[in-house]
Amino acid sequence: MLDEVIDNLIEDPNGIYVDLTFGGGGHSKEIIKRLNKGHLYAFDQDKDVVQNLKDFEQYDNFTFINSNGKHIKQFLEYYDVKRINGVFLDLGISSYQIDTPERGFSTRFLGDLDMRMNKNANLTAQIVVNEYSASGLQKIFKEYGELENSSLIVEAIVDYRKKKQITTTNDLKEILLKNVKMNTRYQAKFLSKVFQAIRIEVNDELNTLKDILTSVSDILTENGRIVVISYHSLEDRIVKNFFKCGNFDGVVDKDFYGNITTPFKPLYKKPITPSINEIISNNRSRSARLRVGIKL
Repeated sequence: MLDEVIDNLIEDPNGIYVDLTFGGGGHSKEIIKRLNKGHLYAFDQDKDVVQNLKDFEQYDNFTFINSNGKHIKQFLEYYDVKRINGVFLDLGISSYQIDTPERGFSTRFLGDLDMRMNKNANLTAQIVVNEYSASGLQKIFKEYGELENSSLIVEAIVDYRKKKQITTTNDLKEILLKNVKMNTRYQAKFLSKVFQAIRIEVNDELNTLKDILTSVSDILTENGRIVVISYHSLEDRIVKNFFKCGNFDGVVDKDFYGNITTPFKPLYKKPITPSINEIISNNRSRSARLRVGIKL
């Protein structure tokens, strides 16, 4: 949804914009093209994305920051930026991370159970499955994976690790497929949910999203925009609630006069979804949901 992102993000071509999920640089490149005297700051905590910066050497109005986007306020303060006009967030993992076996994100490849977006972080997927308590694992699979059979998953993992460490993506897949019976049609979706739950825990993704939204609300100029693409209901619910109610629980707070107190208003009642043509050309976009919030 490249065009939808840029069209909804850029209101002032002379403004300051932030791409908090640089990745392959595709969205940043299009944002730069729309700017006149404006400046783009791009964040990404993954050191591997530095290889994608060559195409940006020609731009003097581009600054890359190799850090998690939750630190946006501190870094922009360092660059003496007090207010910004727009922020873009493409949540989840990048195609590069999914397609790199040694990163351990994908169920399709053999690799170490890693799943760190920041390779310098201490917590890995291997630590989660081998060292977390049964109750801790159950909480992850139930809340982050929204898996109804979380107790069976935990039982299979705990039984296996008593005998041997779980070290690779294939180890985890085999444990699950041998011990959690289901129709083969649902196996791929089931495995994806398990991996998603572990990945969210490893990278503290939901708390990071909340930190980012809170920080952005402090520095976004009036009528500034935040554009977010999410890929699962947990992320989308957080964004939806924050834009609509100003909090993450979806509770409507009102002032003395009965006005809803929220730093944002949603531009659209429902999220924008990919076109059929985009889904055909990029199957990974099928679950994408785009929401736009405007700063009040």
